Amino acid sequence: MLAAELIDPMLPALKPSDSVGQALDWMQEHRVGQLVLADQGEYRGVISEELLMDVADDEQLLADTMRLFEKAYVADDQHMYEVMGLAIQNRMEVVAVLNESREFIGTISASELLKQFAQELGVQETGAILILNINERDYSMAEISRLIESNQVKIVSSYFSSAAYGMPDRSKLTLKLNRRDIGPVISTLERFGYKIEAAFANAPVESIDQERLDSLLRYLNT
Repeated sequence: MLAAELIDPMLPALKPSDSVGQALDWMQEHRVGQLVLADQGEYRGVISEELLMDVADDEQLLADTMRLFEKAYVADDQHMYEVMGLAIQNRMEVVAVLNESREFIGTISASELLKQFAQELGVQETGAILILNINERDYSMAEISRLIESNQVKIVSSYFSSAAYGMPDRSKLTLKLNRRDIGPVISTLERFGYKIEAAFANAPVESIDQERLDSLLRYLNT
């Protein structure tokens, strides 16, 4: 999903001619701590409720207040993951979206972005979560998918986390599956030499190395 598709049409943009009091009212109305400041299509930064609370005069214009993230924004054709990375890196509650002409076209809410991200990962779908300890040089998603699908189970989403430098065998692969009963999946993966670090499911999982792995399975109620 691209940034343009994530714009929240309900979030207003502030103008330099708006007052501190107006900005605070809008933030309270929309339950956000930040709003974008734009001047006739030009992105000027982000106005923060925290900073506005320190302004003594509610009638002071936003043109005369401090702005944040003047250089932090996304293009309308950037991927959702890039938007998420920018928001997390800068701890932004809202992200401005600019078109190819560098004109401000809308605002992305970080809270709605997180909800969309969760949907993309299949977080809300019923199914187990499996975490593999894996060596980077042995990592083959094609092979892992084949082994899992041989048990009539499909991968809903996956996330690969590289290990610290010099420790390639400590990388992790997190898998969201579409089934709760993943005992056969674990048995198959272990049979082919994969090390299971943890599993989360609603149904009992019998691992051939369950004792050695020290309480492999935990249960989550969904």
